[in-house]
Amino acid sequence: MPPSIFARHSSEIDWCEANYLHSEYVAEYYNTVSNISFLLVGPLMMYLLHPYACRRTLMVHGVWILFIVIGLFSIYYHMTLSFFGQLLDEISILWVICLGYSIWFPQTYFPRFIRSRGQFGLVVFIIAVISTLMSFVKPTVNAYVLNSITFHILYVLVKEIRKCTNQDIINLAIVSFCLWFVAISCWLSDRFLCNFWKRINFCYLHSFWHVFICLTVGHVNTVFAFFDAQYEIPECNLQVQYWPFKSTRFGLPYLAIAKKKNKKHC
Repeated sequence: MPPSIFARHSSEIDWCEANYLHSEYVAEYYNTVSNISFLLVGPLMMYLLHPYACRRTLMVHGVWILFIVIGLFSIYYHMTLSFFGQLLDEISILWVICLGYSIWFPQTYFPRFIRSRGQFGLVVFIIAVISTLMSFVKPTVNAYVLNSITFHILYVLVKEIRKCTNQDIINLAIVSFCLWFVAISCWLSDRFLCNFWKRINFCYLHSFWHVFICLTVGHVNTVFAFFDAQYEIPECNLQVQYWPFKSTRFGLPYLAIAKKKNKKHC
């Protein structure tokens, strides 16, 4: 009889970190604890982006709520290494990507048969539902598919940056790419070079992936929000600021907006 999908170690994937080394209740201690970064970055970005969300759409907050959900499900997954935890983790990632697409994907790249962002959002929703159902068939493939989507995001990002004249945004996009490269390198190294890392007793790259991908999402989100705001709320002045030091370029970036001169609302 096959094990329950809720059973510990029912997942087909076991990451490089040794199991139950630091706690009898937590399978992968550092992979679990590192997910705290999701629980910190998500609420902070909701707070920082609230003025932008109020003027653009409150669905912006939905992205970061799902981002927090990813962290919670990932904690459960790495604590138990259960099939159900893996499924919840990957489905939540799928939905946050789809919601981000529906909000920030530039309209200039919409297929010809789509005439509005509402129609595009409906198409993305249908694809998300179908992909969710398919994830129950072969969940192990999901992680590779979800990571491959980032290549399309980077492709669109590069095309937008080539048209951009704002040097701050260009620099932010370059930093975003570097962070993504470090993050995906950690993920791939932990997955495929585990024997090497075990030999040197350093099996924590997947926990580094959690931290770096959080930073990557914050940076990329700010870049896309800037491009989106140029089209959707052109009456606003847009400025990239950093938390906690607004006067520097070090920290977590976010989009700050203010009304232009001679404009009553923004």
